[in-house]
Amino acid sequence: MRKTLLAAAVSAAFSLPVVGHAQTAPAAAPASPHTFTANIGLYSSYRFRGIDQTYGKPALQGGFDYAHTSGFYLGNWNSNVNSGAGYPSGNLEMDFYGGWKGAWGDWGLDVGAIYYYYPGTDASLANGTALANAKTTSLHTGRVDNTELYIGGSWKFISLKYFHSVSDYFSVPHTSGSGYLDLSANYDLGGGWGINGHVGHLNFENYSNGRSNGDYTDWKLGVTKDISGWVFGAAYVGTNAKGSCTPNAAGLTQPYCFGNDAPGATGTKNAGRDTLIVSVSRTF
Repeated sequence: MRKTLLAAAVSAAFSLPVVGHAQTAPAAAPASPHTFTANIGLYSSYRFRGIDQTYGKPALQGGFDYAHTSGFYLGNWNSNVNSGAGYPSGNLEMDFYGGWKGAWGDWGLDVGAIYYYYPGTDASLANGTALANAKTTSLHTGRVDNTELYIGGSWKFISLKYFHSVSDYFSVPHTSGSGYLDLSANYDLGGGWGINGHVGHLNFENYSNGRSNGDYTDWKLGVTKDISGWVFGAAYVGTNAKGSCTPNAAGLTQPYCFGNDAPGATGTKNAGRDTLIVSVSRTF
């Protein structure tokens, strides 16, 4: 708090002392308990849990977050996706989440829920045209979405979080109960530099495409540089997901062989292949 000292004036004529007084400035307004932020980023490719969501093409991403000093928070995050990456007739991902965070010294706790929404998706369509047999040409049925509950703990720069699907995992039938474990580290090197690493594992409950199951492990190692609030990044991302697009004797490809567009379109890629991703992002 700032204070101003008033000088003492002494009357020579009367030789009377004048006492100096300290005058206190008006108290500053208390800090708001509410925090609102926005973020935007451009990425050379979008990988979700290591799996390609944009068929190797760039992604523009952004969102909004609200946090209260009590620890409660809400947010929304969005990105373009490719419909062949499991989102028939859709090209947008919208995530909505909320939860509570607490911290005790170097330790932290985060609990909440997240809903993944893909407007316009319909597994019975390909480029707006009805499929003759949607169940054999798509993993999904109907609109693609997913709801997960999560709980995570952190210590200094290391975090461990578990996500549990309470709906069919991205609308793949009979896969409710799928879980994803995320171990991540983000270390500040100083001078605006940072390094980050991640290892995750998906347990794809009850899923098999007749050739192999959908379980896999993914990993990431990256570096970032903050320049005047803009964060430039590069990360190597890889998985052991089964994504061979070469059919076996029964004509089946592996689960993470994705098409370039909607189901039935030509052109395929291994969606779990290793790649280098470069990015630039900012939080306002």
